[in-house]
Amino acid sequence: MEYVAAALLGFAGGTLGGLVGVGGGLLFVPALAIFLDESQVHAEATSLLAITFVALLGAWRQREYGNVRLTEGLLVGALSPAGVAAGVVVSNAVSQRALEIAFAGLALVIAAQLIRRVVKPGPPSTEATPGA
Repeated sequence: MEYVAAALLGFAGGTLGGLVGVGGGLLFVPALAIFLDESQVHAEATSLLAITFVALLGAWRQREYGNVRLTEGLLVGALSPAGVAAGVVVSNAVSQRALEIAFAGLALVIAAQLIRRVVKPGPPSTEATPGA
């Protein structure tokens, strides 16, 4: 039953995240920690595992449209295990509370960026005015 709840939370987080323009993990990680009582490390690891499949599918579809730069993608993919290893070392070295606060800080930064985009006026319209 817990797997079904996690899948539903992931679907809801991804859908809501897509609607407001943030990654679903930003909502999925706190949902796992709050509603399923997962530790911060387990919630983040679950989110990262779940996004692997979405990223592969998205890259495959976008490659069909010509939007994938394969060389840069392979470089990022080749270097990512080093980033994962560093993340594991850091997450094991700091307390659960420090991880929660760092994630909350990241969420606040992203929220501030979203608010700034909404409040900031866009560029002037380049549409021709009628009768001109």
